Amino acid sequence: MAWAIGLTAAMAGGSTASASDRRPNIILVVADDLGWGDVGFNGRTEWSTPRLDRLAREGIVLNRCYAPAPICAPSRGAYLTGKFTIHSGVSKNSDDLPSEQTTIAEALRPSGYATAAFGKWHHGRPKPGTREYVHPLDQGFDEFYGFTDATAAWEKDPKQLWKGRERVPVDGYADDLFTDQALDFVDRRRDQPFFLYLAYTATHFTIAAPPDEVAKHVGKLPEPREGQDLSAHYAGMVTRLDANVGRVLDRLDVLGLREDTLIVFTSDNGATFESGNLGVSALLDGNRPFRGQKRTLWEGGIRVPGVASWPGRLPAGTVSSVPISLIDLLPTFAAAAGATVDPSWNIDGANLLPSWQGHESLKARKLFWEWRAEGSDQVAAIEGDYKLVVTRGGKPELYNVTNDPAERRDVAAERPDLVTALKRELDAWLRSEPSPGG
Repeated sequence: MAWAIGLTAAMAGGSTASASDRRPNIILVVADDLGWGDVGFNGRTEWSTPRLDRLAREGIVLNRCYAPAPICAPSRGAYLTGKFTIHSGVSKNSDDLPSEQTTIAEALRPSGYATAAFGKWHHGRPKPGTREYVHPLDQGFDEFYGFTDATAAWEKDPKQLWKGRERVPVDGYADDLFTDQALDFVDRRRDQPFFLYLAYTATHFTIAAPPDEVAKHVGKLPEPREGQDLSAHYAGMVTRLDANVGRVLDRLDVLGLREDTLIVFTSDNGATFESGNLGVSALLDGNRPFRGQKRTLWEGGIRVPGVASWPGRLPAGTVSSVPISLIDLLPTFAAAAGATVDPSWNIDGANLLPSWQGHESLKARKLFWEWRAEGSDQVAAIEGDYKLVVTRGGKPELYNVTNDPAERRDVAAERPDLVTALKRELDAWLRSEPSPGG
């Protein structure tokens, strides 16, 4: 598959001569429940995201970027380990990341990387026979600052956060505090390669943004509840997220590190229309033009904003329509860092770097999903333009999500051969899940 916009010209215009030979810094920025349609580079016009849009112009917009799960913990467990949810050990929101899994941080640290996680970790219940959940400091991160508990992470103006293994008093808007820590980390670690995992809490519950940010949007958006500026707060969360990403980019520029830094921006899953969101994302159509939401395997639940930027090393101003999964991040980051991926890790993701750099096309493959918890039973598979969805063991539905991104027209009757083949491979994938205790 080809880039949608001038890859050859972009590569010709970009030079690697000025970039240093040092291992690149790697920054992974993940929003929480941010819809595909909530950012300017994907068409949002009701508010602006100028820094993210600039990042998109300076890199590759990943038009078919998929979260590995439609909910927080399984998605995070998958992209941190490069594995599908059924192989990472985190299939439910209450699952804790098994300590034996290898994270991106653990993959990069042996190559001399300083590692940090700032923001939301989202632990699960401790595994049988253990008393404590797995902490980010146990999974390859040198530094941690933020929330380990998902419910605590609803707080937008927390009074306490974890710094390492110690609770410390704090004052301020959570995502601002995480950014402050990120800037300090970059300052201190600028002389060695670093991996920074910046896991913001916008736009997850609670719907709240700093007053100065909310004021920019009051009266400019439809509101789900009369007399409450909920949409203004939601827009404020997105624009403050944009500003905080901009603060990181500015610091990299000041330190002369931008060309030495690979940045990926994305979201852990699609926007939610559930009760805690108070109707805001539904009213503002956060997943447009897609069907579904968080906790579903329609495009709205798993297709997320995606940008990859590395000036001089990745083409600028391009759009990729190749389906990728966030489980591809671990092998891609390892390749960029010159780090070794041990075959014993059994990762499912693919190294995207050669295709991003235009050296070779990504090999044809199939991507899979399952969400079989909290009363849900949905599985899905993608091959190229086509997506198979099976809900509660019912009749398989087939959609061409390139021509029909809203998944309105079931074409299973037109392609029974593809339905049969994809269903067979999906069933085989489900059987590859290790048995409990196995």
